[in-house]
Amino acid sequence: MSDRRLLPNILITGTPGCGKTAHARNLVDKIPELKHFQISDIAKSRNAIVGYDEARDTSVVDEDKLLDSIEADLEAGGVVIDWHCCDIFPERLIDLVIVLRCDNGILFDRLKERKYKQSKIDENLDVEIMDVIAQEAKESYVPEIVIELQSEQIENMNENVERIVTWFENWKKDHKDGVSNLLGNNESEIETETESENDESENDEST
Repeated sequence: MSDRRLLPNILITGTPGCGKTAHARNLVDKIPELKHFQISDIAKSRNAIVGYDEARDTSVVDEDKLLDSIEADLEAGGVVIDWHCCDIFPERLIDLVIVLRCDNGILFDRLKERKYKQSKIDENLDVEIMDVIAQEAKESYVPEIVIELQSEQIENMNENVERIVTWFENWKKDHKDGVSNLLGNNESEIETETESENDESENDEST
């Protein structure tokens, strides 16, 4: 296991049809240091597909096997993860989470173009309406690293990618020695431990 990574890992997530892959490809075109991991393809190439869900018309991924297969890549850093599921990746190895959002009318048209079954379209529209992925991201990662961006027009994508490029450049300036693969950017565990020690000291004094 590598102790530190010198490049950040970026997770681009959102409901199918929100433009995750287009954003990821555009981003790695602008930053050649980054690698695009379209998880659907990675799962196939690393034998992490374990079946097919007929009802949802989608492949079933063995998440444990998938994570085991990409852990070394994430520890090396510089990975742009592109997937609709966001809460399975280790918090310590993720530096930025982009949640793409899309108007339901536009999203419906995009999914229809992909020839999704009506039941699959309805399910994905419900996920977008209920903010399911955004909530999962905020519950799974430090809220400060979770950013929601609109993804409806080509102008949105260009602006979003430029924002991420700027963030990437600033991250490198601020982390010249990289970040720990044990704690990542989140040092709250250390702060929590210190606060607990202070609380114990106060309790000792009061007794």
